[in-house]
Order: sequence, then structure tokens, then C-alpha cells
Amino acid sequence: MNKTFLTTKLTPIIAIILCCILYLSGYFQMIIAALILVLASAIEYRKDLFKSLGFQRKKINVKSLLITAPLFGIVSFLFYSFIMVPSVISLTGHPIDFSVFEPYEGNLPATLSLFVLIWASAAFGEEIVFRGYLMRQFTKFFGSSKISLIINILLFGFIFGWIHAYQGISGQILTGIVGMFLAVVFHIKKHDLWFNIAVHGFIDTVALVFIYYGWI
Repeated sequence: MNKTFLTTKLTPIIAIILCCILYLSGYFQMIIAALILVLASAIEYRKDLFKSLGFQRKKINVKSLLITAPLFGIVSFLFYSFIMVPSVISLTGHPIDFSVFEPYEGNLPATLSLFVLIWASAAFGEEIVFRGYLMRQFTKFFGSSKISLIINILLFGFIFGWIHAYQGISGQILTGIVGMFLAVVFHIKKHDLWFNIAVHGFIDTVALVFIYYGWI
């Protein structure tokens, strides 16, 4: 077994299997999964670790991250909340289960703690795992053809929705669609993970405001 095979083929497979085992065991945390996959990237890419995930210095743009991404995130959430949610609920006949967020309604200290968590776990963690690592590894293994890209987006969008099972079937479908949307953004922005993290973070931040005021 040569070193190249070990680092480029076996390492990502072992890392992904480990994350799956953690998920099935009930001890899965997105931040832990992100750290595992960052470590796998470090083994495989060494000094190009951050570049391999989409953290590129030339992609850091203040206007893009602090103006474009927030606006994009706000518009995306409003479309999700007022167009997608009613449509999917009408289709499934089941409302989204937001009961896990009930303790945060009107609770400022808890909401602020959740704010930090969603940026660390959802914005950074989920984007590193799903877009920065899994999408790019899929492309490495299966190529970048149009068919491969479509399967890539659909597959990880489905998994993204699946891990949000606590929101019920409607929540899973909607989260899966959001995951596919973020994958498309990642592709269009030429693997700019900084932008994806910002968009994801601002979508969840607006959602958190709605949760705090009891609007959802």
C-alpha cells in the first residue's frame, strides 16, 4: 500500500466512516465531525489544508462577507419562511417541529448562547463538513461532470435534511432543499467556503430572531 493511496483514498474513507459511526452511536456533534474532517484534510493536503476546504485568502472580501452575504442570507430566509415552508407543509400535511427551540422564545441569555453555537456548529461546522469536505471529496473521487455535480448536490442535500430529523418530515425536506441551495452557491462561487459560512450564518441568525420573538 503506497503512501499516496493512504493519504488520498484511505484517509477520507476512514474519516467519513468514523463520522458515520459517531452519528449512529448517538454521540455525534457537528463540531466534532468538522474537527475530524479537518484533521483528515491536514493529513491529505498538509500545507494546503485550508485551501483544500475552500478557505482561500484571495476569497476574503469585506464587502462580500459583510454586505452581500447578509443580504443574501436575509432574502433566502424570507423566501424559505414565507414561500417554501407553507408550500412544503401543504404538500406533506405536517407542520415543522420547532419544539426544540421553544426554550429560546423570549429568553435572551439562552438565545445569545444559541447564537454562538449556531455560528460555530451550523455555519462553520456544517459548511466545513458538507460543502468544504464532502462535496470536494465527492468531486475528487467521481469527477466534476454535470451528472456528478447533480448527484453530489442531491446526495448531500438529502443527507443534510436527514440529520435534521428532529424537525419532522417537513423540516427534513426543507432543510434538504436548503442544503442543496447552499451546495449550488458553493459551486457558483467556485468553492468559496467563506461566503457559504457567512450566508449560512446569517440565514440562521435571522431564524434565531424569529425564534426569539415567537414568529415561527
